[in-house]
Amino acid sequence: MANSPPPIPDSIPPEQRQPPGSAGGCLIAAGAVIGPMIGLSMGQVTLGLLGGLAVGVLGAITMMVAQRRR
Repeated sequence: MANSPPPIPDSIPPEQRQPPGSAGGCLIAAGAVIGPMIGLSMGQVTLGLLGGLAVGVLGAITMMVAQRRR
């Protein structure tokens, strides 16, 4: 390994690093998929899509706020 570059030290000290964020986008995607299915059973697909997206976004925001409080 004569040609391998030297390791690059991290510029941010470990005590200042933030943990990786939660995957709140999966809640939005799940709402976009499940919402229309529920809406289809009620005869309102578009309303189900919008409701599912709203619930997913609220869930993602809730996860973000809970992550920041830790």
